[in-house]
Amino acid sequence: MTQKTRGAIAAGHPQTVAAGIEMFHLGGNAFDATIAAMLASFVAEPALTSVAGGGFLLAHTSDGADTLFDFFSQTPHHKRPRDEIDFYSVDVNFGPAVQQFHVGLGAIATPGTIAGVFRVHEQLGKLPFKEVVAPAVHLAKTGAEVNDFQAYCFHILRPILLKSKEMRAVLAPTGELVKAGDRIVIPDLADTLDYLATEGAEAFYAGDIGKLLVQDCQAHGGFLTRDDLLHYRVIEREPLRTFYRDDILLTNPPPSSGGALIAFTLSLLSRLDLEAAGFGSTAHLRVLAQAMRLTNQARTNSFDRRLYAPDILETFLSDEHLDYYQEQLQALCNTHSLNKLGSTTHISAIDDEGNAASVTASNGEGSSYVIPGTGIMTNNMLGEADLHPMGFHQWRENMRISSMMAPTIVLRDGAPEIVLGSGGSNRIRTAVLQVISNLLDFQMPVDAAVEAPRIHWENDVFNWEPSFDRRQIEQEIESDTFPFDSILKPWDTENMFFGGVHAVVRNSDGSFAGAGDRRRGGAIAISV
Repeated sequence: MTQKTRGAIAAGHPQTVAAGIEMFHLGGNAFDATIAAMLASFVAEPALTSVAGGGFLLAHTSDGADTLFDFFSQTPHHKRPRDEIDFYSVDVNFGPAVQQFHVGLGAIATPGTIAGVFRVHEQLGKLPFKEVVAPAVHLAKTGAEVNDFQAYCFHILRPILLKSKEMRAVLAPTGELVKAGDRIVIPDLADTLDYLATEGAEAFYAGDIGKLLVQDCQAHGGFLTRDDLLHYRVIEREPLRTFYRDDILLTNPPPSSGGALIAFTLSLLSRLDLEAAGFGSTAHLRVLAQAMRLTNQARTNSFDRRLYAPDILETFLSDEHLDYYQEQLQALCNTHSLNKLGSTTHISAIDDEGNAASVTASNGEGSSYVIPGTGIMTNNMLGEADLHPMGFHQWRENMRISSMMAPTIVLRDGAPEIVLGSGGSNRIRTAVLQVISNLLDFQMPVDAAVEAPRIHWENDVFNWEPSFDRRQIEQEIESDTFPFDSILKPWDTENMFFGGVHAVVRNSDGSFAGAGDRRRGGAIAISV
């Protein structure tokens, strides 16, 4: 009888988690659990992720190796005249905030997720791939229950998701959009996953699936060609490695942006004693907001335009560069007394062998195009503003797209202590850094650290969740004690706008704990 593996997994849906925990029960490791959960998320979280999306998996292995598997989307090899492109805007209303996305065949970048799935499993998995994909195939055949968060996603993304007849058959089989408690069945996707399990990733990139995708792109306003698919490669990168307090932090390096920006903000915070301020105090919120503002300023001044430079990390995270912004933080916040919806999903897993996996993956909001007969919704990575800060259609050909995704692992004494990441477009980096700070600065248990209210400052707009003292914040800003002009956006409820951090931790006694962010319907399971 196979001995099951002790471990924990957190993700964005109970059935995503169930697929992962099943691998632990079969004796698999954290990487088997993560891959099984990723595959199941294509069914349980179809508004967020897909076979034809992109993402990153940060791996720490039992022998101490650290690798960032970059399977994010690639820009096409060739552009075409803009009047030929199927590319249009859709407004997504989160409630207090509206975000604009661009969709259509002209928004599809070269997919990477399925290539990443196979690469990680081949190099780090223990179980046969047929066993790892089985829960996802079963889920696609028998149906995944729609939870409240997925129902919310389907509702706000309705203009995108229901444009294709294939997705209408899945999400509105009776003519009405599915709601919480209903089940969604994707038989075409079940067959596709079964087929890929037998034939491998090449069946997507070089086989009939890819041919269908390319034919429709070329005929109806997309960019993708056969060369784009045939030349796509997963890239293995050395993770960005930095310190926060006494721990080592591993995260996503350039050309993606999120990890470097988190490292920059945490470096500013590391010189302050946040615990002395008290969680949720106006001093704490003032420091966080100013650190976010200064990070955005540094990004604009010296990061985005040099993103692909080989020395970008050395210069951006150098002491000299950080000192310039640290001095401003000190002055603006008077901190001397402290001195001593983007649609993305995340999975975190850890096991008792010393393996840890943190994976963030996305389909954007979907392009609205489904590859015929496959159940695969394609990405809209060329249509997301946060991925293209220099403007749409300004992308360089055949380049890895930069992303805010920041799968992160915190090591203590060389072993994984915290595994986390988030969905949430531009809010990914602020959500992740606040949970890290909650865990390490305020010593919160992981569930409290994830559930704690969050803020987000960007473009002179200060957003904050309920539980913070609204009257005190407003008084501070009105009296100029909060030392910068901001448009105030208090939120009445928790919202996916502030990210969705799914985290697992290994405690000092060797036990596991975790939290699935309720803002995004998260779940946690532990194998003991």
